[in-house]
Parts: sequence; C-alpha cells; structure tokens
Amino acid sequence: VKDLDFGYKEITVRHGKGHKDRRTMLPEVLAEPLRLQLVKVEQLHELDLAAGFGEVYLPYALARKYPNAAKEFGWQYVFPSENTSTDPRSSKTRRHHIDARSVQRAVRKAVRAAGLKKQASCHTLRHTFATHLL
Repeated sequence: VKDLDFGYKEITVRHGKGHKDRRTMLPEVLAEPLRLQLVKVEQLHELDLAAGFGEVYLPYALARKYPNAAKEFGWQYVFPSENTSTDPRSSKTRRHHIDARSVQRAVRKAVRAAGLKKQASCHTLRHTFATHLL
C-alpha cells in the first residue's frame, strides 16, 4: 500500500529486474479505482487483525527494526489473495498477494472477451506500455 503515491502520481515497483526498485507513473484514470481498492483492502485487513492474523512477511532486518510494521496497513498488499495460508518460514497464518497466475488468467480472459486476434499476455502489456512511453 505504501508504494502508491497519489500525490506524485507514482507507483514504486519493488525488487524488479536486477532486484532493483523502480518508480513508474500512476495514471490519473486509475487513481480513483485504486483508492476504492484500498478501502476494500483496509476492511479486509481489519477483519484479519480481528481474527488474530493480518500481518505480511517482512525481510528479517525490517522485521527486527520495526517489529509491529508487519501488521500496519501501509505494508499490506494492494491486491491480496482471497485466502490465507501458513507461511512455511514462520508457521504463521498470513494473507499473501494475489497469485501471478490469477492475473495471467484474467488478462487471457479479457483478451478473448475483447475479440483480439493477436496473442496478448501480461508481458505483452508491459512491452506495449514501455514502447508507448518512447
């Protein structure tokens, strides 16, 4: 959640290619839908906290430096999984982010629904976006 900056209209993408963090634009047209998504995520997070979990995995150094950060809303995923699971590293019940395959399936479904004749995938969208920026 904290990687969305509505003021500067930026999204920080963590651990991208080369394990680097990068910033990209947050289109104005997506600002309101993302705000609505964050309202849903915050409600889900409150329910998770009430149920006795609601924390995300943080790297060891961050978890030690900020012991309560894992339960703070700012560290939650913008697109959390519908289900909780047991973290094999800690045996804690957590809600991870949505699985990449779910996004890929949704893109495939949208491509079919749009009646596109060409192949399209998340990777295609990424490259199309990059080309458009040039």
